[in-house]
Amino acid sequence: MEPDKILHQHKLKRTGCREGILEVISEAGHPLSENEIRGRLTENFDRTTFYRSFKTLLDNNILHKIVVDNQLIKYALGKSAGNTINHAHFYCSSCNALECLEPVPLKLPGIPEGYLVQETEIIIKGLCSQCH
Repeated sequence: MEPDKILHQHKLKRTGCREGILEVISEAGHPLSENEIRGRLTENFDRTTFYRSFKTLLDNNILHKIVVDNQLIKYALGKSAGNTINHAHFYCSSCNALECLEPVPLKLPGIPEGYLVQETEIIIKGLCSQCH
């Protein structure tokens, strides 16, 4: 889905920074860190504009946050931008690449009565085909 349509769908103002962030992530085809996103933007937005835009996209579930470990967080388009939320990721421990894997049915452990599962994440760590 095009960045302007995603923003319109969420009743968010179209800004160059928001559209730029969405374009960078869409074109990459795989999750990116904040620094990778900033580095690929064609325009140079000040730090405050970038982080406000980034936070707005996260708060509206347009971006999906993937926590690999304490030092590595990457982002992909989220459920509200047409991607499924409950899926696994593959992380290459050699080159730090992170890929969203095709959605597969996940068998959850017994969830206590009265609990509501909102999101499930699985990160599979190993070596990608280029590093293996």
